[in-house]
Amino acid sequence: MAGIPWNAIHLAIAGYTYFRSTFTAFIILSVITVLLRIFYRVALYPVYFTPLKHIPTPPGRSWVTGSNPTFVPENQYDLMRQWNNELHSDGLIRFYLAGNIERTMVTTPKALGELLVQKAYDFEKPALVRRSLGRITGEHGLLLVEGAEHKRQRKLLMPAFSYRHIKNLYPIFWSKGIEMVKLIEEDLRRSENPSDNVIRLSTWTSRATLDIIGLAGMNRDFDSLRDPNNELAIKYHNINSVPPTRVEKALFLSGLIFNAAHLVHKLPFKRNRYIAESSAYIRNVALQMIRDARSSMKGENTHQTTDAVDIISVALSSDGFTDEELIDQMMTFLAAGHETTSSALQWCVYALSKHPEVQTRLREEIRSSIPSISVENPDPISATTLDSLPYLNAVCNEVFRFYPSAPSTSRVANRDTSLAGQPIPEGTVVHIVPAMTNHDKTLWGPDADQFNPERWLGPGKANTGGATSNYAFLTFIHGPHSCIGQGFAKAELACLLAAFVGKFQFELEDPNAKLLLRESATVSPKDGVRARITPLEGW
Repeated sequence: MAGIPWNAIHLAIAGYTYFRSTFTAFIILSVITVLLRIFYRVALYPVYFTPLKHIPTPPGRSWVTGSNPTFVPENQYDLMRQWNNELHSDGLIRFYLAGNIERTMVTTPKALGELLVQKAYDFEKPALVRRSLGRITGEHGLLLVEGAEHKRQRKLLMPAFSYRHIKNLYPIFWSKGIEMVKLIEEDLRRSENPSDNVIRLSTWTSRATLDIIGLAGMNRDFDSLRDPNNELAIKYHNINSVPPTRVEKALFLSGLIFNAAHLVHKLPFKRNRYIAESSAYIRNVALQMIRDARSSMKGENTHQTTDAVDIISVALSSDGFTDEELIDQMMTFLAAGHETTSSALQWCVYALSKHPEVQTRLREEIRSSIPSISVENPDPISATTLDSLPYLNAVCNEVFRFYPSAPSTSRVANRDTSLAGQPIPEGTVVHIVPAMTNHDKTLWGPDADQFNPERWLGPGKANTGGATSNYAFLTFIHGPHSCIGQGFAKAELACLLAAFVGKFQFELEDPNAKLLLRESATVSPKDGVRARITPLEGW
């Protein structure tokens, strides 16, 4: 040790000891701070400090699971309907997610009118929702932009969704419906086991609706019905074939407590990988369509028409979008425009399998009113013909009511405001729940929880279903943020369902199986509706 100054050694030891004790103290204080924050948020805030404590709340709240019986909610829409029936609120219900994360939902037409119309721009989609959906649709399309930007984009795109334009699209919807059923019939004939006539409906509905949005929305036939290996169809299938696992849902809910739920999207889960890969491919497809459309408008592309009123042509001719915004518009309408109707058609077949008497009556109306599609070149159908079939439209409307493809959506207050006479602080998350409101007995009558197309028949009921309020039917929302494509979706579903029911008799492969849900951007039966179908002659 000769030559080493002892005072230096003492200083080094003292510095190490000081550093170690300070670092340890920092860690201990940080842990204590986090635990106190969790205790405050989970135990104290929901009872004593929340400004929403006067809003009715379901009984039996748990620190761990919130208002649900399990950490990851199951059958949450049944539970929400139960709360609505039992609490008799004046417009709002307060409930809690796992970890006592506070949420509210709107229950009455008056409160819905405030939220969706009078104060529509006091609320916007939460940032987490925009990040999540934006991975598939792009974040700058009509679906996710807010405020003045939303008003501007909607105004520019409205011409593509006017009824004057949609009525001219019925022949496209109808021709793809015929193509779908004929290809299903061919597929059955080629089967190695003809007695095994079971199909997975979602395989066909997704491809048919993708072709339709391509033709009617982008002036491009993707031809995915005839080509099962179509790359674009495969990419969308990959996104929807891997729903979030229970682990992902649990991590997501846990992340909400610490405002870090978006980090779950960055974890190396299979679903995240599929979404990233598929989104990159779809983005390139959208870019190529924009380039082709520009060439077409200059008369350089003979495969597209220059006088088209499809979405992409309207967007380009408006000269109101940047290239990035144009790509996001295409991604938005490709995703939303085919997935929602695909889910709706699956629900149609599921419901008509559960109610064979409705299926039979609908088939009789279709076959007696629409010429046979078995001929080599079936006649195109007109909007006048299809819109004149009251039972077809009643069935479609009842499916939209009973099985909304998007059963819940949310908004967050972007300023201090109020709803139903209650103060709503900035940052409050409010849920709009079509799966609850569309089944509300105070609005739809005592049979609201029954599938009954009859409610849409009779004087004055074709557009209301006999409901007592315009806000009773929330499938397409209302107000400035209502679905711009609802007329498109209704016409498309009517054409596809008419072709399918007119040609096939069907039942579920296992009629007694429990209904499990695939929850993604839309909600549909988890098995894709495995149905046993029988082609019928004479039409």
